[in-house]
Amino acid sequence: MDDTPPKILGRPRARIKTMDAAVAFVKSKSAEVLAAKIAEVGAAEDAITTDSQVGDVPATGKVPRRSKPRKESHGLMPLHHPNRDFFLCDMFDYALKDDGVSMEAPIFSLSTKADTSIWHWESKDSLRAITVTPSVKGRATQFDKDLLIYVVSQMTEALNRERPDAQTRVVRFRVYDYLVSTNKPTGGKEYQRLQDALERLTGTRIKTNIKTGGVRVKEMFGLIESATIVEKAPDDESMIAVEVTLSKWLFNAVQAHEVLTINPDYFRLRKPIERRLYELARKHCGDQARFVIGVELLQDKCGSQSSLKEFRRALREVIEADTLPDYKLAIDNDKSQVVICMRDAKKLALNMAIKIPIRGGLAQ
Repeated sequence: MDDTPPKILGRPRARIKTMDAAVAFVKSKSAEVLAAKIAEVGAAEDAITTDSQVGDVPATGKVPRRSKPRKESHGLMPLHHPNRDFFLCDMFDYALKDDGVSMEAPIFSLSTKADTSIWHWESKDSLRAITVTPSVKGRATQFDKDLLIYVVSQMTEALNRERPDAQTRVVRFRVYDYLVSTNKPTGGKEYQRLQDALERLTGTRIKTNIKTGGVRVKEMFGLIESATIVEKAPDDESMIAVEVTLSKWLFNAVQAHEVLTINPDYFRLRKPIERRLYELARKHCGDQARFVIGVELLQDKCGSQSSLKEFRRALREVIEADTLPDYKLAIDNDKSQVVICMRDAKKLALNMAIKIPIRGGLAQ
């Protein structure tokens, strides 16, 4: 008779208890790890939300990854440089200036694609006219104008400080300074975009009877007479500094102080039509309580080449987005007019209280 004890099917009871305890331990640890991960992800999402609003990076110094970037088709662009370098403050504290003549006449293309067609504009009274002939690179765009605003602002500040360099049409600047002051990223693509803008600005030729500084420039000219890259990075071909020579026409406007201060948030407007509408509001409404203009005349002032129906649609989108600095727009469909009002409620109430005359449309 065999005294060998019978084999026990399955796992020994002691081993079963040990393994069950191990599984329970692993599960508890997994729960802890999972909870920690959930908290970490939540904190990261909060950081993403906060940082996307101010354009900064989280306190950890690491930018969290996002599987699908959030598309922002409405609202202002992010503020890319909320805290500027301390050694640039002196340069960036001056007020940004836009020349009055290009705020009035629609010189710049609203298209984001190369516009190679000749553009002619004439005021309703036929007293002012301008013909813009683009190069093969296309007509200078509303975004290209950022460079002119930057250069005009520096030249105006030099005039205000009575610096001798304000008497020359040549302005030299660091590309990095330009990118920061116009709220652009400082990556390599922006350097290429600047070079493209310089080519369009120098290649766009203008013929006009509009005087600047009381002087009429009769020959055809470019907004920028010439542009020279004076320095390049030693390790690549990116620009470091640029030297720009303004046209006599634009230079005369600056010398005569035919400029207006603009809100820095202008550079955060996403669409060319938004920027153009802000310019017209700043030029014609200014510090008035409100300003009224016909829709068709506003389209002409914007330089829009779309149909009136399409322009109305674009105008409604701008009104709904409500992102223009300093001003609010409203459309009166019955009268086919656009009303431009000051955004500052206190200034608006004050102007209405003292009964400042309301300018009712543009005669020119």
